[in-house]
Amino acid sequence: MNRQTRWKQRPDDATWGDFGPDDQLGRLNLLTPEKVLEGVAEVKSGRTFCLSLPLDLPGGTVMNPRRPPPRIQATRRGDYPNMTYPLSRDNARLTDVICDDMVTLALQYSTQWDSLAHMGQWFDVAGNGVPEMVFYNGYRAGVDIVGEQDYRPGAGCHHGSHLGATALGIEHMAQHGIQGRAVMVDIKKHFGIERLAFGYEHLLHILRADNITVRPGDMVCFRTGMDEAIIAMAGAPDGDYLGRHFAGLDGSDGRLRRWIVDNGIVALIADNPAVEILPAHPMNEHVYPSHPLHELCLFRLGTYLGELWHLSELADGLAAERRHAFLLTAPPLRLPGAVGSPVTPVATI
Repeated sequence: MNRQTRWKQRPDDATWGDFGPDDQLGRLNLLTPEKVLEGVAEVKSGRTFCLSLPLDLPGGTVMNPRRPPPRIQATRRGDYPNMTYPLSRDNARLTDVICDDMVTLALQYSTQWDSLAHMGQWFDVAGNGVPEMVFYNGYRAGVDIVGEQDYRPGAGCHHGSHLGATALGIEHMAQHGIQGRAVMVDIKKHFGIERLAFGYEHLLHILRADNITVRPGDMVCFRTGMDEAIIAMAGAPDGDYLGRHFAGLDGSDGRLRRWIVDNGIVALIADNPAVEILPAHPMNEHVYPSHPLHELCLFRLGTYLGELWHLSELADGLAAERRHAFLLTAPPLRLPGAVGSPVTPVATI
């Protein structure tokens, strides 16, 4: 299905079609070799920072009841667990002891990327007054992103199997490569850890105070301090405390949305579970997205979201050197059909 049959009209401010009629990368197209070199040019000391939480954090299901923590277990060798398994059991002449394991993992449980297939919207792509369930660049639910149940009106059927994202899957992000210039916006340093709907005026204050320059093709990180709290809670997160503290971007702030649109940002990254503050303010009195920043970034712009990253050590390290920009390397798993992925990002300063 090409652009002519996939959509006839696109949302306001969308990049649909700007990178080709069948584009599945969105603003990742702006992460060019030149942007990689810009990131490399920010490396001064060669110090590296791991930006991933341990993947068994936050712990439990308090922060999202639909995402269980990872479960690691041994693979099987016949009827036996393949963990500290002496091969001498099978052949007395062999001296090896084998360990081999597997994991059941919710792909967006901990430090992770959202793909462009993570969240779509009802939108009238055909221009006939009938909204449809669609994703970035007009790719359709039930056709290009396919689950066990077809929820489209009138479908009333099970697909029978989970095909996942046959378009817009995380593997496209992985194949392109995620490496380039990134900048740190340290919300905690300027506004503390109280709950805050972080809008354009807050952002402008930090950009001016810290002399931060954001360029087209950059990835922008927001440190709130939630990562430190999650680590301190050691796998037993206090949902009430986390819900009453820490900033999230105000996705309904029109000036903040315009800044994201106009600056050509490839990714927004935060140490909180959604980048944006939730529940969000309704954007109008009629129908509106529950996640307005997701709607703008994933659905309209093709800008990626990174959630639950470990940013505090990096933010403090940059501040000590009076710097804000760094080289970010953050490939997701090359897992075809997945709509999100764990990531172990590395920042080099």
